[in-house]
Amino acid sequence: MPRCPAVLVVCVTVGLLCSCRRDQASETLVVHKEQPAAGLSSVVQVAEPGATGQLLKGWHPVEQRSWRWTERQFSVALKSPGGSQPATLELKFVLPEALLARLKTVTLSASVNGAPLTPETYGRSGEHFYQRHVPVTALKAEIARVDFELDRALPPADADRRELGLVVASVRLE
Repeated sequence: MPRCPAVLVVCVTVGLLCSCRRDQASETLVVHKEQPAAGLSSVVQVAEPGATGQLLKGWHPVEQRSWRWTERQFSVALKSPGGSQPATLELKFVLPEALLARLKTVTLSASVNGAPLTPETYGRSGEHFYQRHVPVTALKAEIARVDFELDRALPPADADRRELGLVVASVRLE
């Protein structure tokens, strides 16, 4: 079966979204089968079992039943609010002190259906909200693919073989 990029393009093109499974080798989520786009939500609590189908790439397994680590690049599919008004994208996350001790700052960038949003640089640990207005032109499709990218992340190490970016609790587009 084809891996994420080819399957995702086919799924989105035909108006379907892909659900995910954990790739045992890398412990990240990868696309593997289709489900109707009608099941999408505009708010994703990333630890909820039903959220897995909307987490497209760059997500690690749930920890402490409330959050997930991301990789440097991660994506989510959200139900587009549609209409003629701009929407607000919000990513609720934590920057652990240990991560910032090594990286000093982290810049988060995002795009919605290819439309870039203004990046933000974070230099203190704790809970943060990345909030941006999303132009109506980026919300024409039923599905809003949101791609996030960090300028840096912790590389895999002996103690943890995963690339570690942010600790995310939720993503919303309303």
